[in-house]
Amino acid sequence: MARHPDDPTPGYEDNAALRGFGGYEPADAPTPPRARPKRIRPAAKPLKWRRAPWFGLVFIALIAGVLNALGVGKPRPAASSPPAPLVVTPSPRVTVPALTSGWQSVAGRDGSYAYDVPPNWEPAPTTQHGWDSPSIRLITSAFLGKDFCGRDTLGGAGVTTEPLADPEAAARKAATDLAVGAYGGTSQVSPGSDAELTKADGTKATARVVVAKVAPAATGECAAKHALVVAMGFGTGSGASGVMVAYADSDRSGPTIREDLVKIVESYRFVPAAGRGTTTPPPTTYR
Repeated sequence: MARHPDDPTPGYEDNAALRGFGGYEPADAPTPPRARPKRIRPAAKPLKWRRAPWFGLVFIALIAGVLNALGVGKPRPAASSPPAPLVVTPSPRVTVPALTSGWQSVAGRDGSYAYDVPPNWEPAPTTQHGWDSPSIRLITSAFLGKDFCGRDTLGGAGVTTEPLADPEAAARKAATDLAVGAYGGTSQVSPGSDAELTKADGTKATARVVVAKVAPAATGECAAKHALVVAMGFGTGSGASGVMVAYADSDRSGPTIREDLVKIVESYRFVPAAGRGTTTPPPTTYR
């Protein structure tokens, strides 16, 4: 804080010389001669500004410099205020009600398809995740045990496509690729089983489900000792197949994890426009 010392008043001090006194001194001779008056010196005149103008100017400049250094007379800067927080309002999101009792739905961007996950899973419909070797990408994601062990997850789910017309072959390829990309090691894929897929017009289409048991290659405290990958393939009518995939650490994800993964992939469905809604998530404040 700038201090405000009292302004000293420049000036000077009169130092007049002692006044002289005249008088008569006694004489040694018996007959005193006529006394001579003693000459009295006039008093010294005080220093005047007009006789030393440079002294006053230097003194004033010195005082002005001190006051300037102390901030006297300078306008005080306004107190800095913290930046206003950034508030981000998400865009409206398409919602689809869950069909599995007690579960929550994960809907595609336009709501044309959806699937359900248990309440302890975290839907992440705008997130894409996958692995590079072998290459597999899952969209409209959901995760189990996110940030498990500080960096990973216990499981996940999502949708992909395979360039294979046969739904079971597509499901088998997706399950095998994910097992290698996520866990390494070896996997055993079961024969496919029949499932039904609900289309947007309410009719049913056939699908095939496979289950892969995985013995992960990674070791360490956070690595899975056993894992499961479940995939459901269905035809798209374009020479390729869509695949719904779900996977998890089978030792740490609960005793019903196999049944949960199968129910997740079999809950995949197409949704008519009448079955969709919209919601706007609450704003997020970044400080």
